[in-house]
Amino acid sequence: MMRAGQAVGTLTKQAWQTTSGTSLKMTVSLAFIPAFNIHVGAFSRVRYSSRPVKAGFSTYQGLDPDRAKDVLKKAQVICFDVDSTVCAEEGIDVLAAFLGQGQAVADLTAKAMGGSVLFQDALKGRLDLIKPSRADIQNCLLRHPATLSPGVKEFVGRLQARGTAVYLVSGGFRLMIEPVADRLLVPRDRIYANTLLFAENGSYKDFDPNEPTSRDGGKAAVIKSLKEKHGYQDVLMVGDGATDMQARPPADAFIGYGGVVVRDPVLQGADWFVRSFQACAFNFGEYARTSILRNSGDFLKVEVHV
Repeated sequence: MMRAGQAVGTLTKQAWQTTSGTSLKMTVSLAFIPAFNIHVGAFSRVRYSSRPVKAGFSTYQGLDPDRAKDVLKKAQVICFDVDSTVCAEEGIDVLAAFLGQGQAVADLTAKAMGGSVLFQDALKGRLDLIKPSRADIQNCLLRHPATLSPGVKEFVGRLQARGTAVYLVSGGFRLMIEPVADRLLVPRDRIYANTLLFAENGSYKDFDPNEPTSRDGGKAAVIKSLKEKHGYQDVLMVGDGATDMQARPPADAFIGYGGVVVRDPVLQGADWFVRSFQACAFNFGEYARTSILRNSGDFLKVEVHV
């Protein structure tokens, strides 16, 4: 099925062989292609199936993709949402399912991310349902460690290697996000998230209302504070939800991420809407230059330079 914003064609072994020994300038970004085996981190060898496969190329869906791409290329700071962006699930939904309140909490999460209820109201309602103790969270993390979205670790690594500061700005819970930050080598003092408060016996007490991400507009407040405190220029926000889109401005651009779930307000309102982190990573350079190295059995080996 053809996705909105994509041109779809069939690539065969014979068609690729005709380009052997040449370089192709690609002025479009590679979109999410599950039939392809893409090694994003190294950007050295990309293997394409020799059988006919469907290939999709992004047409830069969004209100101002060129602006978003420009900010991405020169950003001093990129702030990532965590749930359904960096991670391939909503942490609070995983925790709720672990505690037997999955569907009720998932419904509130969808409303909060879609922007139909105030985030602080949805947060309070979900926590009142599950009342997670400190032990509940620790046990949930042990049994259900977070799943990173495909390509995000490599993308974050490339950003850090070029000197871009990466922050995790989330309406989720700090206790659940800290292990994710550790896996991405993001310092814990660059996490902005909600702090849960516990009684002396470890039972749930409340959440800290002073955390900016505990309420609507909180992510915008975080970015405003980062700019004022550090003098950052060219700040980009990446996320899947309405609360992420609220961060632009003061964020200089907003990339909507739909690799886990596509939310219509974000699809319509993002400067650039992508369905994979590969699409973002391919836009570090002006284009991707692709050349076939050789045919080796079942696969054609391709080298990609960006």
